[in-house]
Amino acid sequence: MQQNRSQVTERDGLYELDAGSDVLDSPRYNHDIAPTKVHERTWNKWHITALWVGMSICVPTYTLGGVLTAYFGLSVGEALLAILLANVIVLIPLTLNAFAGTKYGIPFPVLLRSSFGVIGSNVPCLIRALVACGWFGIQTMFGGLAIHLFLGSIFEGWKSLGGTGEVIGFMVFWALNLWVVLRGAESIKWLETLSAPLLVLVGLGLLVWAMPNVSMTELLAQPPKRPEGASVWSYFFAGLTAMVGFWATLSLNIPDFSRYAKSQKDQIVGQIIGLPLTMFLFAALGVVLTAASEKLVGVTVSDPVTLIGHIQSPLWVALAMALIIIATLSTNTAANIVSPTNDFQNLAPKLINRTTAVMLTGFVGLALMGHELLKKLGWIVSEISLESVYSNWLLGYSSLLGPIAGIMVVDYFLIKKQRLDLAGLYRDDVYPAWNWFGFVAFGVPVVLTLLSLGSDAFSWFYSYGWFTGSALGGLIYYGLCTMRPDASIAKSAV
Repeated sequence: MQQNRSQVTERDGLYELDAGSDVLDSPRYNHDIAPTKVHERTWNKWHITALWVGMSICVPTYTLGGVLTAYFGLSVGEALLAILLANVIVLIPLTLNAFAGTKYGIPFPVLLRSSFGVIGSNVPCLIRALVACGWFGIQTMFGGLAIHLFLGSIFEGWKSLGGTGEVIGFMVFWALNLWVVLRGAESIKWLETLSAPLLVLVGLGLLVWAMPNVSMTELLAQPPKRPEGASVWSYFFAGLTAMVGFWATLSLNIPDFSRYAKSQKDQIVGQIIGLPLTMFLFAALGVVLTAASEKLVGVTVSDPVTLIGHIQSPLWVALAMALIIIATLSTNTAANIVSPTNDFQNLAPKLINRTTAVMLTGFVGLALMGHELLKKLGWIVSEISLESVYSNWLLGYSSLLGPIAGIMVVDYFLIKKQRLDLAGLYRDDVYPAWNWFGFVAFGVPVVLTLLSLGSDAFSWFYSYGWFTGSALGGLIYYGLCTMRPDASIAKSAV
């Protein structure tokens, strides 16, 4: 006989929900966004390390050094330092926001119900989902190009398809991504575990290939592309903010993965081992290979897929493209599909299950890349490049998510004192439908950031948007909650 009231039990610091009819019948609950059982939390520190290696080794990471030197006016050495420092900094919100996921087994949108309200959580969820769908489309474009070059290295006639072949590759890779996620979290875990050592080998192989054709001394001595005599600090911190923004999205929805961690120690150690050095080394590899590309293939090439496509040996091209397909698949499934899948389910858990949410994510990502796909088919002509979309809109948009990260950390650690009503997060009678403190704390920094775009005196507020936004958002939320604590804290917590 089904029990009426849900029970919460604790095992070695991990909480588990035995759902009763009060939760099972609630419109805020379905099986896919339910808290994981303790026996389902099987990811150790090496699985989490592999997750970050798999997500970090991707085409956008490879191009980061070039983005910082070309768009932010940094030297090569300054760019690499900014990348390393940014990923050390982003570990702070990543590990802190992962705590609740590990302790309670809840995904990102359910955790947001505490700070933005049970219904209000959908607003930041959809903002996060849109960014993820954009990244999903971009990564799928790179994966589709790799499939096109792979098939072109095997079948000579495939090369003649040109842009049409790239669109076919896009659709094949698009379907492959959705298939992996539909198979569940264990499928993603094993994909990341398998791909991580292969990706490290690819990086080492490319480095061995490139090093004889580049002088590191000359590379590091190249002057930065900024006005002569200009202070390095404003350029450096603007670039640093953009690099923090690269993983700003994952610093929000890290509970989507930490809910499968065996312990807090596993999620912390795994992230520390897996993220900063992987990002730094693969970005450094991109700088080296881009510098060496003119000697290697006769033209400067800033992405590894196109660079490897210039190799004359079909065998090596086929092998390299197969590994890049695995690399992009491991990044895309974990970083860009898992989050919007949970976010879309949060809208109406009884109506939108995981399969529906995965397909919705796929079609939104496809729509966002529609312009680029039509260009490749030759149906439209446009000067807008995929690189400009990636470098400008997505990185800038991600930096506006800083306030959400600050609010989440303050809510869980300072307001709720790491105590949540686990069953209450799935009902309508504990947490408010809309927590307006969260929306005020989010809205004020975002409005100030946008207004600062038109002001020279306050341009620094935009340039350092993730830092200013997360700090101000957290402070406003804390101030509002401490003035009226009864309006923000659940009636009971465990």
